[in-house]
Amino acid sequence: MRAHIIGIAGPSSSGKTELARQLAARLPGTAIVSLDSYYRGMEEIPLEDRKKVNFDHPDALDWELLHEHLAAIAAGRAFEEPVYSFADYARTAETRPIEPSRYLIVEGLFVLYWPELRATLDTKVYVQTDPGVCFNRRLRRDVAERGRTPESVIEQYEKTVRPSAEWFVNPTQKYADLTVSGEEPLDRSTSAVIAALNRATAAAGGR
Repeated sequence: MRAHIIGIAGPSSSGKTELARQLAARLPGTAIVSLDSYYRGMEEIPLEDRKKVNFDHPDALDWELLHEHLAAIAAGRAFEEPVYSFADYARTAETRPIEPSRYLIVEGLFVLYWPELRATLDTKVYVQTDPGVCFNRRLRRDVAERGRTPESVIEQYEKTVRPSAEWFVNPTQKYADLTVSGEEPLDRSTSAVIAALNRATAAAGGR
């Protein structure tokens, strides 16, 4: 059985990951793949230089590898998702096995950015959230989970995160099959995506 691949895109801290988790909880056996895992490895570059890289630009992502992995899962083959360390700004030596299943969710800023990647997605979702809400969520997350200082988060947000959303992320909303709000109750947005999946299944003759 071919995996139905669900792509979830949207600005930083819009609620993509939480939506993915809720969907996975309602679709037993579903794996979540994060675009963040595919940041290009820069282990040969000194840490201080890595910190200066614009990680909010599509070029920072090894989307070609993700494209290969999604093609593999669509063909019924497992793949190894990279494990990325945000503390070290580098890939680790570990990987995470992703096995074929009925559904696979891939979530991240630029999931709808590259035409080749979009072509592998069966259902495309965009999470729309007020920029102020996104900023406050990111500030809390990066300080609590990624070892950042508030000052560094604010600087990065103004220098690269906000411009990236305006230039590269927001324009991809037009490619989505449906847009959900990242501010409404998760049950509502999750149910909207489930309904879209059910319609897709019905249109495909129940396959």
